[in-house]
Amino acid sequence: MKTIGLIGGMSWESTAEYYRILNQRIAEHCGGLHSAKVMLYSVDFADIEARQRQEDWTGAGELLADAARRVAAAGADLMLICTNTMHMVADTVSAAVDIPLLHIVDAVGRSISECGMKRVGLLGTKFTMERDFYTGRLLTASGIDSIVPDSRGRDEVNRIIFEELCLGRILPESKRFVIDVIGQLTAQGAEGVVLACTELPLLVYQSDTPVRLFDTTAIHAEAAVAAALQYGKHDDK
Repeated sequence: MKTIGLIGGMSWESTAEYYRILNQRIAEHCGGLHSAKVMLYSVDFADIEARQRQEDWTGAGELLADAARRVAAAGADLMLICTNTMHMVADTVSAAVDIPLLHIVDAVGRSISECGMKRVGLLGTKFTMERDFYTGRLLTASGIDSIVPDSRGRDEVNRIIFEELCLGRILPESKRFVIDVIGQLTAQGAEGVVLACTELPLLVYQSDTPVRLFDTTAIHAEAAVAAALQYGKHDDK
């Protein structure tokens, strides 16, 4: 079994989910008392969020590259950035180490393609919904088109993520809003909806809607398990 490196803390709420899913899936595959071999470096999210607001992606990339070097030096065989948004600096992080970085968008693209879908709704931070690093990679790497909410929807989903979910606040009115947005995206032609923020699966579950949801936290963690146990094809570097 390979050792999985995690760059977490963005936020720690969803990083805890990564750790839980990794261990559950390893136990399911290997049985007995087996659990995941994990190296975790958890950043101070306040430092990252400040650089996001300042559009200082170079500085944010340097912080995560330093985290990556620490995880690799600790003995990780492969690496995950435990957040969707910060894959904006994935190339910087990947270049800092000699171990594979499993890109979340590639894992999500494979999952969508396995369902035979070509057009999905996309919910996440405004950075994820509005920048090309995510939607563009889905399209070019997997041939998947993305639909995002209107300006009001993007603003409110972003607010819910940063002001509530990253602080562990799960509010019923926010859940209703996100479910309504999912319905709107479906009405516009989305075949499924990507929860492209690792906090969103803490708020909305598949049981809340008939629309197929893609839980990026679970998808990314399961790709790491496949790589750690060396089954499937996850050659992301």
